Amino acid sequence: MRVDVLGVAFDNCTREEAVEASMELLGGSGSHYVVTPNPEIVEACRENEELRAVVNAADLILPDGIGIIYGAKILGTPLRERVPGIEYACALMGRMAEEGRSLFLLGARPGYAEQAAERLQETYPGLRIAGTNDGYFQENDPVAAKIRSSGAEAVFVCLGSPKQEQWMARYGADTGARLLVGLGGSLDIFSGNVRRAPPVFCKLGLEWFYRLIKEPRRIGRMMKLPLFLIHVMQEKGKR
Repeated sequence: MRVDVLGVAFDNCTREEAVEASMELLGGSGSHYVVTPNPEIVEACRENEELRAVVNAADLILPDGIGIIYGAKILGTPLRERVPGIEYACALMGRMAEEGRSLFLLGARPGYAEQAAERLQETYPGLRIAGTNDGYFQENDPVAAKIRSSGAEAVFVCLGSPKQEQWMARYGADTGARLLVGLGGSLDIFSGNVRRAPPVFCKLGLEWFYRLIKEPRRIGRMMKLPLFLIHVMQEKGKR
């Protein structure tokens, strides 16, 4: 079941259910992709019909931001829980490690993906890191070919939105991977170069506020959250 929030259809599932669904996709055939929209991405989808179509075509659309949870509740169609992309990714890697499945890491600054690979290999011993590539590439086809030749079953695509969503939709099948997941800046955290918000911030859904404290230049992007809530209230008034 999917819940519509300003034109983006979120899967109404728990993190555990999302991981189970992902493992089923890994065990099947074809190429599939997962997106993790927050209010900023939903706002971008409102302005860009093509991006909205790409996001809604994903096999799993997970509510990453706490604003999405509030928005769905205000609209009278509550989602069961927030599914932060990085927590979903960790749970997914745990399951992949149990089955010895392979993962390719794509994105971030040069060197970050390799650092993340080393750390993740230690954390999830059964996980096979098939390869890495930074996000500063100019040609897409060689990267897709590199992933295909690595034999990776899954790819974490950390290119930032909207590039990662568009890349997965366009080049996913070319990679030969069965599951691609758009995870924004997750490799920065997995590599140890950026610290995730303390648990209390995460529990309260205030990771965005912690990041704003650490990176004041993000204030422009953060203004998308109140704009999102304004649009939610406007939508509620139409119903």
